[in-house]
Amino acid sequence: MRAKGEPRSRPLEGRVAVVTGAARGVGEAVARGLAERGAAVALLGHNAPALERVAESLPGPAGWWEVDVTEDAAMDRAAAQVRRQLGPVSVVVANAGIAEGGPFAESDPATWRRVIEVNLVGSSITARSFLPDLQETRGYYLQIASLAAMGASPMMSAYCASKAGAESFAHALQAEVAHQGIGVGVAYLNWTDTDMIRDVDRHTVLGELRAHMPAPARKVYPVRTVAARLVRAVERRSPAVYAPVWLRAVQPVRAVLPPLVTRLSRSELPRISKHATFDATGLLGAGGHDDTAPGLDGGGN
Repeated sequence: MRAKGEPRSRPLEGRVAVVTGAARGVGEAVARGLAERGAAVALLGHNAPALERVAESLPGPAGWWEVDVTEDAAMDRAAAQVRRQLGPVSVVVANAGIAEGGPFAESDPATWRRVIEVNLVGSSITARSFLPDLQETRGYYLQIASLAAMGASPMMSAYCASKAGAESFAHALQAEVAHQGIGVGVAYLNWTDTDMIRDVDRHTVLGELRAHMPAPARKVYPVRTVAARLVRAVERRSPAVYAPVWLRAVQPVRAVLPPLVTRLSRSELPRISKHATFDATGLLGAGGHDDTAPGLDGGGN
């Protein structure tokens, strides 16, 4: 039992943590929380000036690497450099993500595929690149998923498919490496106040669909609040974390969500179509606006 006045345990003290999509949003906030708890943090992303700014502002050892999470060789090189500069990695937070919206039938195939590549394939490449470290340190991998993994939404087919795939990938990995002492967790996030979510609300169709969700489901949560829950999950090596907490209650009833969403969409989409066009959004979020780096510094759900 902890004696009065004795400092709380700091399980991340001296550990090395990797965060992808760390230039802004949830990734930046998680990196800051990990650093405040004593971890040395490796920031991976696509926006070099933003990554450098975040690294320089952290309270402890930190480094940054400009890298595309969908490129195997580049991620392997980044992993080797992180190991040389900071040491073996004990924590990996696979946060890099992008989104796009609009009717599937009219979606740009390259953009649709890019969302899958970043959110799903990029997560698998991140895990593969750092698994040797996690095996050595008996570490922890946290996959950032979404409510979209449990209940799909119209006009967001690529995002929902990618997050459902990332969830399934993490569960498979969890079972595969448990005997090696590696922990794997899935983070289920709802609407979080990031560039990605602000972009959603600028598009009439997506904004109205969100507005007609039940009150708890349409609420937007502060990045710092969400990141704090994720950092606690890392400290506890949690197999699942929900931000907000009420998302946990969705798990037992997730099978009923598709018919409920379909019922809502059957009435709402025709109503919305009377005063708005269902146009493709392109990539959403600050990363999607960077012509040199299409959207790897996301982190909104």
